[in-house]
Amino acid sequence: MKKLKPTTPGQRRAILPAYRTLLSAREPHKKLVRGRTRAAGHSSSGRISTRHKGGGHKRLTRNVDFLYSKKNIPARVATIEYDPNRSAFIALLVYADGEKRYVLAEKSMHPGSTVVVSEKAPLIGGNRTRLKNIPVGMFVHNVEVQPEGGAKLGRSAGNHVEIIAHADGYTQLKMPSGEIRKVTDRVWATIGEVSHEEHKLRNLGKAGRARWRGIRPTVRGTAMNPVDHPHGGGEGRQGTGLRRGPKTREGKQAFGVKTRRPKKYSNSLIMAWRKNARERRR
Repeated sequence: MKKLKPTTPGQRRAILPAYRTLLSAREPHKKLVRGRTRAAGHSSSGRISTRHKGGGHKRLTRNVDFLYSKKNIPARVATIEYDPNRSAFIALLVYADGEKRYVLAEKSMHPGSTVVVSEKAPLIGGNRTRLKNIPVGMFVHNVEVQPEGGAKLGRSAGNHVEIIAHADGYTQLKMPSGEIRKVTDRVWATIGEVSHEEHKLRNLGKAGRARWRGIRPTVRGTAMNPVDHPHGGGEGRQGTGLRRGPKTREGKQAFGVKTRRPKKYSNSLIMAWRKNARERRR
C-alpha cells in the first residue's frame, strides 16, 4: 500500500495499492477483452434493483476463464494484471499449445511461474485439481458447486476456503463468512488464496474517487422528508419510534430479516450457518 503526498485533502487521506510493484502489464491482451453496456444497478426490465450505482469510468470486460476446460496442459504465467470489474488481480496464462486465457491470480503467482489443471497436479499454489485429492487443512479458492459447472466459491480478493473434512463422497468447506457446507468431492478447486489481499485496506480518500468507480452517494433516511423515506420528517433528530425496527425506503423490514428461500436446494448441504455480524465482532 502507498500513501500519497498530502498536497490536497483527498490525497491526505488516500491509501491505495502500489499497483506498479504488484502488476506486470498496463494494457490487457486485446483478443481477450470486449466492451459491454453496464446496467448500473438496473434489472433487465429497467427498474432499479440495487441503489447507489451509476456513472463511473468506462470499463472493458476481461474474458476470465472460470471453467478451466484445458486440462493436463501446463501453462506459463505471462503477466499479472488489473481488472476493473473485480477486486482480485487476474493472470494471463500461455498454455503449451499457444492458447492464452485469463484466470484469477493466486497470491503466489508471478510472471514466469507454471500452473496446471490436472487430477495429478502437484499441491502448490495456482494448480487446480479435484477436492478429493487435496488434504484437510489446506486453503483453496475458485471452488465449483457442481462438477464442471465453473468456479463459484471463493473468488474475491484475499479470500480462501478451508477444507475441514472428507467423508462419504463429500468435502466439508469453511467459507470466508464462517459457514460450513458440503460439496461433492468431485468438484475442482484451485490451491491457495486469491491475490490482492490488501484490497480491504485501501482508503479512497475522496468522494470523487468513489464516483469514478460507479458508486453514487448514500443519503440517510432520517435526513429525508416523510414522503421519501419511512424514517424521514420530524423536528430535529428522530429515532425509529413505534416502528418495528428500521425500514427500507420501500417500507420493508431492514435488518435481521431472513431473505433466503426456506426450500432452497442447498439447505441440506449447509452444516453450520454463517454467524451474524454481531457475533463475528466478538
